Amino acid sequence: METDGAAGLAAARRLHPVAIVLDIGLPGVDGVEICRRLRDSGDWTPVLPVTARDEEADRILGLELGADDYLTKPFSPRELVARVKAVLRRAAGPPEPPVRTVGRLRLDPARRTLHQDGRPVALTTTEFDLLAHLLRHPGRVFTRDQLLAHVWGYADYCGTRVVDVYISQLRCKLGEASPIRTVRGVGYSVADAGTDLAT
Repeated sequence: METDGAAGLAAARRLHPVAIVLDIGLPGVDGVEICRRLRDSGDWTPVLPVTARDEEADRILGLELGADDYLTKPFSPRELVARVKAVLRRAAGPPEPPVRTVGRLRLDPARRTLHQDGRPVALTTTEFDLLAHLLRHPGRVFTRDQLLAHVWGYADYCGTRVVDVYISQLRCKLGEASPIRTVRGVGYSVADAGTDLAT
């Protein structure tokens, strides 16, 4: 475990871990900047930032920069293990699911790739899994709590705003091609009209 931001970033690049638990408050290079540098360099290793409960802005910024989840202090070792396992399960993905084509998007869960108009779109593990889950159930409306349970694999005791952040990030990356619809007072869905599911 590294306690200095620069040393931690160097270790991540040298050791290629399967997941990174990252304290936002590291001295030197802080956790937000480490996440930014990893993503800018094309490293999409799952990242779980650790923040204090009053650092909501840092949590949101970390998610916007490509973090896959976050932990708030204090947390139990069991919660840490559960969240890391959930992120790794999502990164592994289900065995050989069907390719899904919706409008200008083509999502291949087996290869964990998304293409828009034939061009690759870089998504974090959680962004990919959230979009894939919605696309697997076209027309169905999911509440934020349901999405937390199905995609994250557990309830988020800090609230459901994390879902809104990821939806916002997906819409930003997909632009007008985004198939995600907001159902006011309920949650989110993907319209089933014109959906082509190819195996």
